Amino acid sequence: MEKQRPTHEIQIGKIRAAIWANKSKDHDLWFNLTLSRFYQEGGKWQSSPSFGRDDLPVVNKVIDMAYGWILRREAKINAVKNDSAQQGGAIR
Repeated sequence: MEKQRPTHEIQIGKIRAAIWANKSKDHDLWFNLTLSRFYQEGGKWQSSPSFGRDDLPVVNKVIDMAYGWILRREAKINAVKNDSAQQGGAIR
């Protein structure tokens, strides 16, 4: 089984937001976000869900960019739904 991948990722420096698309049983779509901070330990890259004080401005920017991406994606999805409804079809 293939591992699920994020729908979209936004990264600035060592801070990354992964945006995940989810569907309900009724095929309604919504998005969730996970945040990670990357760091090197022993020459290997690791990730952490915790952030230091100096990470917070970048976290804020990444979240803002992710929010904008989600809003644009939802607007595009709604436009397709509206076009389909006007043409007599149903899309979810």
